[in-house]
Amino acid sequence: MGLTVEEAVQAGGIRCWRADGWRPGSRMVPAETAISFSYNRLGHAVMMATPADLEDFATGFSLAEGIVETAAEIEELEVIHTPLGIELRMWIAPGRLGALEMRRRRLAGPTGCGLCGLESLAEAVRSLPAVPQGRRLAPADIAAAMASLAPAQRLHGATRAMHAAGFWQPGRGLLALREDVGRHNALDKLAGAMARDGLDAAAGVVAMTSRVSVELVQKAARMGATVLAAVSAPTALALQSAEAAGLTLIGVARDDGFEVFTQPQRLEG
Repeated sequence: MGLTVEEAVQAGGIRCWRADGWRPGSRMVPAETAISFSYNRLGHAVMMATPADLEDFATGFSLAEGIVETAAEIEELEVIHTPLGIELRMWIAPGRLGALEMRRRRLAGPTGCGLCGLESLAEAVRSLPAVPQGRRLAPADIAAAMASLAPAQRLHGATRAMHAAGFWQPGRGLLALREDVGRHNALDKLAGAMARDGLDAAAGVVAMTSRVSVELVQKAARMGATVLAAVSAPTALALQSAEAAGLTLIGVARDDGFEVFTQPQRLEG
């Protein structure tokens, strides 16, 4: 599939069990790297992530954390490769440093952990902005949005070990998709790509291949998304947060249908 070493590596010497017995084999496995975020030379967070689409990751993470309000407020971005990992080195306007200080985290550890090391429990359940009214969608639109993900999942097709977040719009189809070993990272990358391309999250469906936790609802709301759909069920806190923000949350979206958990008025019929 033309994967780069930054995206996936070949794991050889494995043993495979099939119906006819054991056989030797190999498989592409996703790359995973420590990625640090710094702003104006001030270290902020470390995430374990797939080292692809890093500019999107930097932008989306910064927006989701409220460090910047628009992608344009990141005045400069450098991707620095080191023997230990990758630094996403950003420069933001001095006026945004106050927001940075309020969101200081110490993130280091499990892949894609969205809430590790929060200094205040209140940050984990922080209030969200009300999402826009958005547009009404037909049930067939949700089915089409979810069906569009798998053919575009290049990394998952090769490794069977990746999450994806995509944006689908009626009449236009799948406009953006990003993958990562962490579902939070995949959504941050999608948010960054959409912000950089000027895509309006309220104009369609944010679709994901994972369960929906509260962190994903928080990120979707900050994107301005109005409909978040996923293949698995949400958590109770995710439902509470989605309802409060006015976000339509759809889960268990499979070939045979889906379930609408909050704000069903955006679905026709």
